[in-house]
Amino acid sequence: MIISASYKTDLPAFYGAWFINRLHAGYCKMVNSYGRQIYTIDLSPEQVDGFVFWTKNIGPFLKYLPQVQQRGYPFIIQHSINAYPIELENRVIHYKQTVEHMKQLANEYGPERLIWRYDPIIFSSLTPIDWHRRNFATLAQALQGTTDEVIISFAQVYKKTARNMDAAARASGFSWNEHKVEPETFVAQGRALAVELAQMAAAYGMRLKVCSQKQFLVAGMIEEARCIDADRLERVGQRTIPDKKRQVGSRKECACFASKDIGEYDTCPHGCVYCYAVQHRDLALNRYKAHDPQGEFLFPPRGYTVDEKSEIGPKQWTTLPMFPS
Repeated sequence: MIISASYKTDLPAFYGAWFINRLHAGYCKMVNSYGRQIYTIDLSPEQVDGFVFWTKNIGPFLKYLPQVQQRGYPFIIQHSINAYPIELENRVIHYKQTVEHMKQLANEYGPERLIWRYDPIIFSSLTPIDWHRRNFATLAQALQGTTDEVIISFAQVYKKTARNMDAAARASGFSWNEHKVEPETFVAQGRALAVELAQMAAAYGMRLKVCSQKQFLVAGMIEEARCIDADRLERVGQRTIPDKKRQVGSRKECACFASKDIGEYDTCPHGCVYCYAVQHRDLALNRYKAHDPQGEFLFPPRGYTVDEKSEIGPKQWTTLPMFPS
């Protein structure tokens, strides 16, 4: 079983202590995002084929990675680096710090464990196409030698994303038109940009791939991405992962291998206005502040309360009738 940690939140940046505590415990609990069923996930080395970490700031997690390595877990890191203006990414660290982290990781663990994500690509008055050309070139040059792969995607605008983008645009005085452009025009523009970015990436030793958007694939130049990549995990772990198969229930065009994600939506306080995983930024920040690093859940569902009277050992969870959050 491959563990995704996590495309629902930035676990390495904000919840590293919780993760390592659960690794020591050998399990964690998670809540199904839709049916709200509760599952116990076995995190023992015998059951985990590897971890895929997703982050915008690996810095706080650097002190925990040696423990992951020492326990024999293969891992790869999907690191998003967009260097967007503060109006779009409110609390993300400066890209130069992230580049230094990537260099450190490549030196200590090897570049095959690292994947750069330049996604989602947002078109706005702050980040027009020419801006992306310059920005991508700057980042690719800075990251040369730290990875052999960069994954892009163009923002998929859900209702909550459009609402948050509109609110940010009003507050900060920028405009964005991604959801208003004709689909044919958008695909043509995106495809042309993707080809340019692929050429830039190749100049710095990287293959460019596209996540879950086959309309932007170009034969011989741009492949589809497997963000949960069992083949890469096999290479870095030097062992075979049995029963590899495609993720069931994921997006139609997703090419990922099957995994279990241990994150929770509405818990990442980075403040990215385009984020699909956060509907309410204030809620995410409050949840982060209320987080218990000793808990079995990353964030306990409604219907669970903590028995504060327990004076010995970890806090005890009292089960109550559960209802969706």
